[in-house]
Amino acid sequence: MNKQIEFFSTHPGWLVQSDFDGTISLLDVTDTLLTRFGMPGWQELEAQWERGEIGSRECMKGQVALLDMSEDELRAHLDTIEIDPAFAGFVAVANSHAIGIQVVSDGIDYAIRHVLARHGLDHLEVIANRLVRVSERRWHLDSPWASAHCQRASGNCKCERLAEQQRLHGRVLYVGDSTSDFCVSHTADFVLAKHKLIAYCEKHGISHAPFTTFADATALLEKVTLGLETAA
Repeated sequence: MNKQIEFFSTHPGWLVQSDFDGTISLLDVTDTLLTRFGMPGWQELEAQWERGEIGSRECMKGQVALLDMSEDELRAHLDTIEIDPAFAGFVAVANSHAIGIQVVSDGIDYAIRHVLARHGLDHLEVIANRLVRVSERRWHLDSPWASAHCQRASGNCKCERLAEQQRLHGRVLYVGDSTSDFCVSHTADFVLAKHKLIAYCEKHGISHAPFTTFADATALLEKVTLGLETAA
């Protein structure tokens, strides 16, 4: 779908909110944990979620309860998770324009913070589901950012998080890749999209620009902050 690039006057306030799994990280971290440490039953919960029988919050809580791993095993596994090599540069450019970045995820806070810290990015604010250890090898997932009004019944209502920052900053640039980013993309001021989110934005006429890596996203970020917008 062809898009026209238009200038508009630069808005004084921008904030970036970015998904983590599959957007910043190269793999979905929760999926890798379930594949390695999940006890029988997590696949059926996934199937129920895919059929629309349960929301993502219920699915995730049930799956995390089926993880059988020590904290040492968890940390060792997270040490294998890589992020987009250009993400640190994206953060640096955003900071140079006085633009804050929030990592807003329906994933696991412990995992996100551990992976970011390995790459010197532990200063970033992370808003995600909270992992709680209940015994040596068993875990529970809390969802302090859930909302009764969330259309996806997510553990973290990204639409509410975005609306909060729009009230504070004026505009939010949202960066995402997949189904957990569909709903929030409708209310973002602009979207940087990869993978499934590209086709979704095109189908629904959402103002966006596609990207493959954060090297691409960095150039697009500068265009947005200088006053460029893609009109779908």
